[in-house]
Amino acid sequence: MSGSLIVFGPAGIVTTAAPVRRAVKRLKALGFEAQVDASALLKHQRFAGDDDTRLAAIHRVAEAAPDVALATRGGYGLSRLLDRIDWSLIARSVERGTAWVGYSDVTALQLAALAHNAAGPQKVEEGTTAGFWAGPMACDDFGRDDIPDGGDDVTQEGFVEAMTGELEAIGFRTEAGFDGLETSGRLWGGNLSVLQALLGTPHFPKIKNGVLFLEDVNEHPYRIERTLIQLHQAGILDQQKAIVLGAFTGYRKSPLDRGYTLKTAIAHLRSLTATPILTGLPYGHVPTKLCLPVGRKVTVVVQGRDVFLMW
Repeated sequence: MSGSLIVFGPAGIVTTAAPVRRAVKRLKALGFEAQVDASALLKHQRFAGDDDTRLAAIHRVAEAAPDVALATRGGYGLSRLLDRIDWSLIARSVERGTAWVGYSDVTALQLAALAHNAAGPQKVEEGTTAGFWAGPMACDDFGRDDIPDGGDDVTQEGFVEAMTGELEAIGFRTEAGFDGLETSGRLWGGNLSVLQALLGTPHFPKIKNGVLFLEDVNEHPYRIERTLIQLHQAGILDQQKAIVLGAFTGYRKSPLDRGYTLKTAIAHLRSLTATPILTGLPYGHVPTKLCLPVGRKVTVVVQGRDVFLMW
């Protein structure tokens, strides 16, 4: 048995119950004692219940302190709650062993937890899973009806390994030019647009000498570049040991681009900062996504084009 797990709705609406039910069935098959929070399927406008309902769900899950707190989906909604979350309650849930898992809009919860010292220590004992993990969510990664077993095998296997304390490193391929790079820092980041929205607020973590990972969806490369330039001009990119880019998907090319691509945008950003910018991280709004321990100290090693991220 992989431990207790609660599926809860902190942000966007789940239009039908079927994906959540499939996800719970699949999670049980993977060894989790999975259950659904009482308000996870509620609907209010585009949200999984009104603000008070979703705030109460987060606090209820924190009080229950399951081994895993897994979001139904992202969308939008957590930014509305950050000023009211009881961060001491979140911190206690982490101390009791809860791993909070999600991505996309859940980035707001993860980064705010870092900012409010509620995400657990940077250094943890081997095999410890408590804290915040950028990783899959119930509906799209365990509850799909068009994919066998509800989602991508690699994503699900990585999730089980992460939640059972077996995952201690990930690897992926990047572009040439970074062979021999080795650096360490606190891992943080997530969805680029959500991270940008926290800039200048009390919920933005002030992390220096970190490893910043980023992804986004439905954002044209010029918008991605503009946001990253804002982070650069705010002094954030230069303060990091490394920047690791995941998937940027779902955008449409424009006839105005005339050779301008995500690759040329990244090349321009590399001309602005001395911080290494690596690409290729399997993470984002894509079927195959790895689990990343937000807030943990990690080491990045590049051999040839192979990147190893270890904690």
